[in-house]
Amino acid sequence: MTEPGTAERRRGPAPSAGRRRTVRGAGEAARCAAEALTELIRHRLEGVSAVCRGEDGGWIVDVDVLEVARIPDTTSLLATYQVELDSAGELVQYRRTARYRRGAQDQ
Repeated sequence: MTEPGTAERRRGPAPSAGRRRTVRGAGEAARCAAEALTELIRHRLEGVSAVCRGEDGGWIVDVDVLEVARIPDTTSLLATYQVELDSAGELVQYRRTARYRRGAQDQ
């Protein structure tokens, strides 16, 4: 048998409607950016190649996606998108910064 009020103590206080959550760490920022971007552009996610803090406390994340699948796979076209999130992990803006062949070497 549990003590009255125990469940409430474990859960903690309910978040207020006006309180915004904050992204905790680069991993969470990367997940938020990847989810937001793939929802908008509908390309398959390949990975996250960079995460850094923005000047305003938000996050800037580089997300790599497959734009055009080709055979052989080394000729497929990929792109890197720079995604800017606010401190709560909400999408502020995004833009494509690079497009390249999978098999191309870095210059």
